[in-house]
This record gives sequence, structure tokens and C-alpha cells, in this order.
Amino acid sequence: MTSPERVTRDWTKFITSKSISNVLNKAIPFILMMSLAAAAWGGEAAPAAEDPALERRVMALSAELRCLVCQNQSLADSNAPLAVDLRNQVRDKMRAGMSDQQIVDFMVARYGDFVLFRPPFKLATALLWLGPLLLLLAGIAALVYRLTRRREQPATQLTETERARARALLSGGGQDGS
Repeated sequence: MTSPERVTRDWTKFITSKSISNVLNKAIPFILMMSLAAAAWGGEAAPAAEDPALERRVMALSAELRCLVCQNQSLADSNAPLAVDLRNQVRDKMRAGMSDQQIVDFMVARYGDFVLFRPPFKLATALLWLGPLLLLLAGIAALVYRLTRRREQPATQLTETERARARALLSGGGQDGS
């Protein structure tokens, strides 16, 4: 067995030896090179907008339009190629002098109400708007039906043999005979 003094002495000797300094002399440059190499995988930043006011307007309107590829993201949030193309279309139409409503009307005419994050209430979209409420009501009706049926059922009566077996099992003295 080794004594604690010997372990401490050996540990101190290891820390002060040249082997640890050799490891550090090689490890530090390696770590620095690896951290700098990560910058090589960085993407190119998007170019700054020529007109910041126009870009804010494009992003505000794009936030109201759904990405047709992602379907759960807005055009502003999506990086899908189609979303980028649609944002560029919005930008071009704004540069051409179209109002936000004219652009939305153009997109709806081309892609339907699905392109809107908040589609208007129409006969075609009634199920979309009323569906969650209908599902909730159906769930409540099923729950009420189930609870009333449960009350109507009589309580199950045990036979005398079953009661004796249950008493024996609960008291810990009986064994399951099956």
C-alpha cells in the first residue's frame, strides 16, 4: 500500500515535471487552431439593405404571409428557396409602388387563402376557424356521455368465495390460486 505522503509527493513530482509542460506546449496551439478553423465554416452575411425602410416593410408584410414549403413559418422566418423568392417578389412589387394590400391580393390570387397566416372567415375556411371549437365540444360530449353511462351501471357484486379470497389476499395470509 502506498501512503498518502507518497501519493502527494508523486503527484507534485508529476505536476512539476517537464512532461506536463510538453503536453501543454502542444495542446494550447492545437486548441487555438481548432477554434480558429471553425470560422472557416461560417456563412456569408446577408448584404445590408439598400433601403432600410423598404426592408422593414418587406419583413413586416412577409411576417403576415405563410411559407408555402414550411407551412408553419412565415416568409420572414423561412430560409427555404421558395420563401426567399417570394420575399424578393414582395420587395420588387414594393419597389414598383404597390401597396401592402395590393401585394397581399396578388399573393392570394396566385396561391389562395392558404398563403395568409390569418385567412378570412369564409365558407371555404369555416372548418379551419370552427374546427378546434367543434373538436372541443365533441370531446366534452363524449366525456359527459361516458360519465353518465358509468353512473348507470350497477356496482359489481362479489360472490362469497371471491370475498373470502380477497380478505385472504389483503390480510397477507392467502396465496393466489391461479
